[in-house]
Amino acid sequence: MALPEEFLQRLKDANPIEQVVSSYVRMRRSGKNLMGLCPFHGEKTPSFVLYPENDSFYCFGCHVGGDTITFVRRIENLDYMEAVKMLAQRAGLDMPEDTRRNDGTARIKMRILEANREAARWFHRCLIGPEGTDALAYLRGRKLSDGIITRFGLGYAPDSWQGLSNHLRKLGFTDEELVTANLASRGGRGIYDRFRGRVIFPIIDVRGNVTGFSGRAVGDNGPKYLNTAETLVFEKGRGLFALNFAKNAGGQRLLLAEGPMDVIALHQAGFNFAVATQGTALTQQQAQLMTHYAKEVLLCYDADAAGQKASERAIPILRNAGLKVRVITIPEGKDPDEFIRTRGADRFRQLLDGSGNDVEYRLNKIRAKYDPDSADGRVNILREAIELLADLTGELEADVYAGKLAGEFRVEKATLLSQIDQRRRRRQKEDNAKEYRQIVRDTGGSVRDSINPQRSAHIKAARAEEALIAYLMRNPDRAAEVFAALPAEEFTTDFNRNLYIRLQEHLQSHPAGGTVALTVFSEDHSPDEMSRIAEILAKNNANANNRAAERDYIRVIREEHRKMTPQELAQADDETILAQMEALRRKKQ
Repeated sequence: MALPEEFLQRLKDANPIEQVVSSYVRMRRSGKNLMGLCPFHGEKTPSFVLYPENDSFYCFGCHVGGDTITFVRRIENLDYMEAVKMLAQRAGLDMPEDTRRNDGTARIKMRILEANREAARWFHRCLIGPEGTDALAYLRGRKLSDGIITRFGLGYAPDSWQGLSNHLRKLGFTDEELVTANLASRGGRGIYDRFRGRVIFPIIDVRGNVTGFSGRAVGDNGPKYLNTAETLVFEKGRGLFALNFAKNAGGQRLLLAEGPMDVIALHQAGFNFAVATQGTALTQQQAQLMTHYAKEVLLCYDADAAGQKASERAIPILRNAGLKVRVITIPEGKDPDEFIRTRGADRFRQLLDGSGNDVEYRLNKIRAKYDPDSADGRVNILREAIELLADLTGELEADVYAGKLAGEFRVEKATLLSQIDQRRRRRQKEDNAKEYRQIVRDTGGSVRDSINPQRSAHIKAARAEEALIAYLMRNPDRAAEVFAALPAEEFTTDFNRNLYIRLQEHLQSHPAGGTVALTVFSEDHSPDEMSRIAEILAKNNANANNRAAERDYIRVIREEHRKMTPQELAQADDETILAQMEALRRKKQ
C-alpha cells in the first residue's frame, strides 16, 4: 500500500536534504546549491550537487542521484520502506498505521537477523561448553581475557555438518531461511552448516544487529578465515568490525586495523576506538562511514609487504572522504596483536603518539627506494615526490612539503612547485578525457540503456520529453495547459511516458504552486531509475523556463512521435509509406 502523500510531505519537510546529506558528506555552498565530494565514488574534484529547491541530488561524475529517501537508501543500503522509517525516526514522526507491516523483503531481513542472533548465542555456548575446549584454549593462548571474549560475543562452531542447522530448525527456522542467511549451504543430501571447526567472530552493526560472522580455522583445514557471503543484511564492503563499540570511544578518531584479532587485542589493551574491514580491502563506503564518527583515522595495518600495500591503497580513499590520516609503523614486521602481546600497551601507545601523517609516511617510503647520495637517486625521489604532492588537494599542504624537499635536496622550491602544477594540469586533462569517453559511452547508443532502452534510437524525442518533464516540475502552473495540449500517448519512449503520466496524476491532485520534488517518484522507482530522473532535472536547467521553450518541446515530441522507425517502415504497406513521405514533404514546405 502506498504511503499517504500528506505523510511523505511532512517527512520531506522534516528532513531537508541539505541536513540529511551533510551528516554524511562535507558540503559547501555554491550559489543556491551545495557541492561536495561524492560518497558513492572516489573523486578529488567535487561533482556531487545538492538542489535544495527540489530536494534532489545528482553526481555528474558517477550519475547517481535522487531525492532524500533515495540518498538514505543508497548510503545505508536499505530498501524504500526501511529508509522512510529511518527518516521518520530521525524526525520523530510516527509511521502511518496501515504501513506498520512487514513487506516481503523486510520480513526476510528480519528473519535473517533473528537467525543470526540465535546463531551467535549458540556459537558462544559451544565455546564455553565441552566441545569448545580447544577453541577456548586458542583464544586464551592469544592472551584474550574471559571478559573480552564475552564482550565481543566470541564463539565456536563445532566440526559437525548440521549442529547449528538442527538447533535453528528447532527454533522454527526453515532450511530456506538458513541458506538465505548464509548460515547453511545446500548440498546433494540437504543443507549443511557453513561454519565448522572455527572460532567465530560475530559482526555487529551500529544498531546492535548481528549481520554476519567471520570464522577463523582452529586447525589447518580450509582457509584461515571464512566470512559470511553477502546477504540482504550483510555487505562486507560497507560495514566495519567493532564500529558498534568504537563509534563514540575515540574522540573523533578511529584506529583502523586489518582483522578482528588485531581489533580485539587493541580493545583489550585500552584502544577501544579500533575497527577493521571485513575480509576485503578498504572501500569508499567504509571510508565514508568513518566520517560519521571521526575526523582522523590512524592507519595500523600489519608491517609486512601486504600490509604496506594495503596502507598505500587505503590512504587516498580515506583522504578523498575528507579524513585526516596518520600511519602507525610497527617495527620488526609485527602486527598490532603480536606487538602488544610482546611489547605491551604502553609501548604501542608511544607508537601511536609518534605516528606521522600519511604524506610523511609516503615520502619516507619513496626515500627508502632510492640512494639519496647519487644524482639518479635524488632525481627519482623528487620525481615520485612531485607525483605525490600533485595528488594533494590542498595548495598549502603541497607548498609546505615542497619547501621541505627543496631544502633537503638543495633545489629551488619554485621549480618543484612549477613541476607540481604542470603534473596537476596534465592529470586534469587526463580526467577530462576520461570523463568525455564515459559520456560518449553513455550516449553513443552502443551501450544498452537499461533504464530507457528506447532512448538511443529516439534521441531527439527523448531529449524533448525529458526537457518537458523538467520544465513541468519547475513550472507546475503550466501543467493544465500542457497536459491538455499533449496526451501521454504522443511520447515515444515508455520510461519518459510513465514519468509524464505520474506527474500528471500528482499535479491534478495537487494543483497548488511550487516546484515538484522528486519524492513524488521515489516509492515507485528503483534507485537507478531515481538517478535518471535526478539527471533529467539536473541537466535540463531552469534557463529554458519559458513559453517558447514549452512550445518547442511539445512540437518536437509530436513530430518525433509521427515518424516511423526503419523497422516500422520495413513492415509498412505502400499506402502508409506514401502518407509518411507526404507528411515529411509538408514539414519541409
